[in-house]
Amino acid sequence: MPVLVGSPSDDLPEVLATGGSGISTVFVSMAARHPEGRDAAYLEWHTVDHRPEQYRLPSLRASLRLVSTPACREARAAGDEHYGVVDHVMSYFFADRSDLQRFVELSDGLRNGGRTPELLPTVEFGLYTVVGRAAAPRIKVGADVLPWWPGRGVYLLVEQGDAPATALCEISGVGGAWWVRGDPAGPAGTSVDTTGLQLTYLFLDGDPVETAHALRPALERRWADAAVMPVLAAPFHTVAPYDWTRHLP
Repeated sequence: MPVLVGSPSDDLPEVLATGGSGISTVFVSMAARHPEGRDAAYLEWHTVDHRPEQYRLPSLRASLRLVSTPACREARAAGDEHYGVVDHVMSYFFADRSDLQRFVELSDGLRNGGRTPELLPTVEFGLYTVVGRAAAPRIKVGADVLPWWPGRGVYLLVEQGDAPATALCEISGVGGAWWVRGDPAGPAGTSVDTTGLQLTYLFLDGDPVETAHALRPALERRWADAAVMPVLAAPFHTVAPYDWTRHLP
């Protein structure tokens, strides 16, 4: 990891005064592995064709695709019957919800144009509201810009309840965290009701599997407090463009 100099952005009022991410809403798509083993073909199509088109939507600020490997699965600290099959996670970060209907219309338009050759088994579509952010001081960049920070992966927590994740940023390999609160079902059936759930992204610059092991004691203390209970606690790699088989379920 690089040794960076200077004061963290979150300690610099003149930096924070210039603006934040503007992100308030996250649309999360969770899926299982392809039943015919076409995960690489799916990742290629989605990354070079489908995902870039989404930036036609003015309120879309960022996106993040994650994939779990067999080693990642072995390092999971929790995974119930519903979420335990998740191997792919796609997140879209919106400034507001004004484009959700157009998000659906764009998908329909691409599909009607023959541009949707691959699909994965859907586990869940969910809408979440951003409620907290934190960055480890060592990475210098502010918590607001973590979706654009070049991490090696994400440790994803899906929990019942509500608790900040600031303390988890002290663990080696964790650069920062965003935690988001589940919302009722979105317009036109775009998502299920995720009320009562909290989803936390731990942005990693450490190896996802190694960091998962380092996180385990802190997670066990977190869950012992009973404020939140896990339904999924799992490391994921970010997808490497044009190296589609590098990280596969």
